[in-house]
Amino acid sequence: MAVRWTEALAALRFRDFRLLWAGQFVSMLGTQMQTVALSWLVYELTGSPAQLGGIALARAIPTISLSLFGGTLADQVDRRRLLLVTQTVAAALLAGLAVCVSLGWTVLPLLYAFAFASAAAMAFDAPARQALIPALVPRERLANALTLNVLAWDVAAVAGPALGGLVIARLGVAAAFWADALSYFAVVAALLLMRRDIPIPQPERRGWEAFTDGLAFVRRRPVLWQLMLLDFFAVVLASATGLLPVFARDVLGVGPEGLGLLFAAPSIGAIAGAALFAFLSMPKHPGRVMVWVVVGYGASLAFFGVSRSFWLSLTLLALSGGLDAVSMALRHTVRQLATPDAYRGRIGALASVFAAGGPRLGQFQAGLLASVVGPAGAMALGGIGCVVVALASRWWALDLWRYRGEELTEVHPARMHGEHSSAPAGIRSGTLSDLGRKS
Repeated sequence: MAVRWTEALAALRFRDFRLLWAGQFVSMLGTQMQTVALSWLVYELTGSPAQLGGIALARAIPTISLSLFGGTLADQVDRRRLLLVTQTVAAALLAGLAVCVSLGWTVLPLLYAFAFASAAAMAFDAPARQALIPALVPRERLANALTLNVLAWDVAAVAGPALGGLVIARLGVAAAFWADALSYFAVVAALLLMRRDIPIPQPERRGWEAFTDGLAFVRRRPVLWQLMLLDFFAVVLASATGLLPVFARDVLGVGPEGLGLLFAAPSIGAIAGAALFAFLSMPKHPGRVMVWVVVGYGASLAFFGVSRSFWLSLTLLALSGGLDAVSMALRHTVRQLATPDAYRGRIGALASVFAAGGPRLGQFQAGLLASVVGPAGAMALGGIGCVVVALASRWWALDLWRYRGEELTEVHPARMHGEHSSAPAGIRSGTLSDLGRKS
C-alpha cells in the first residue's frame, strides 16, 4: 500500500509542482468561500433568484469572450509572470470589494462589476496556469499531476462552501472576501519560490494571426476537437445541478436539508473518483476509456431521474461526480499530451470556453425540458441522450477512439501550413508507456 500511495502522489515529489499545487489549493478554497459570500450578499440585497442568475451570467460573458485571447497571450509571454499579474489583479479586486462591504458601500451594480472584472482576470489566468503545469513535471507524471489538480479542486468544492458559511455566520460577509483576497498570495508565493527556469514561448505568429493559427491547429488535430465536443455534449445533455431544488422539494420530498446533501453528493463522489484514478496507471487508449466513462456518467444521471429513493439518488449523484472527475482527468491529460507547448495556452483556453459554456447551457435546456416533461423525464431523457451521443462517437470521433497517447513534442508552424502536409511537422509518436524513456 505504501508503494501505491507513493505512486498516487508521485507528481508531488517535484518541488515546483508541489508549490503550485499547494498554492492553487489554498486559492481554490478562497474562491469557493467568495462564491458563497457573493451569492449570499446578492440574495440578501435583492431577494431575487433571477439576480443570482444575473451574477452567473456576468461571470460567464468574460469567460467565454476573453478566454481565447487569454490563451493566445499565454502562448506569447512568460507564463509565470502572466500568472503573477493575474493573481495580483484578482487579489486587488477582492480587497477592493472587501473594503466596500466593510464600509457598507454595497450596491448591486458594484457586485455585478466585481463578478465581471474578476472573471475577466481569470480568463487570462486559467490558460497560463494550465499551460505551465507540463513544464513542472516529467511527461510520465503529467497524468498524475493533472489528476491531483482535479482532486484538489474537488476537495475545495466541498470544504470551501462549508468554510465560507462558517466565516459568514461568525465574522460576516466581508471577512470571506478578505480571506479570498489573501488566498491569492499563496499562488503568488509559490510562483516566486519556484526554482525551475521555465522556457518562455517564442512564437512565430503574434496577435490576431496567432489567434487564428490556434483555431486552425485544432481543426488539423481531430482528437482535440472531438475531445472537446464529447465533453460539451455530455454536460449540455445531462446536467443535474439546475434541477436539484425541484428534486429535493417535489420529487424526493427531502426539503432544504436534503437539498444540501444532493448538492454535496457529486463533489464527494468526485473526490473519491479522482483519488481512485490517482492510483491507476494511464490506460492504453485514454480517449476510448473517456468515452465509456461518459457513458457511465449519462447512465447514472438517467437512473437518478427515475429514482424515488433519497439514498439511491445520493449514490447515483456521487457516482456521476466520480465519473465526471475521472473524465476531467483523462480529458486534461489527453489534451496536454496531444498539444505541443507552443499551442497549450490557446488550446487550454478553447477547452475552457466549452467547459464554461456547456454546464450553463445544460442547466438551461434541463429547465426548459422539465417544464414540458417534468424533472424526472428531463433527467432521464438527458442521461439517455448523453449515452447515445457518447456511443455514437465510435463513428463521429474515430481519432479519439484510436488515440494511444501520441505526444506532439515540437512543432514548426511555418511547415504546418504546407499544402501537402497531412499532419503537423515535428510529431514524434509514442505510447504513454514510452514517455518515461523519452524524458
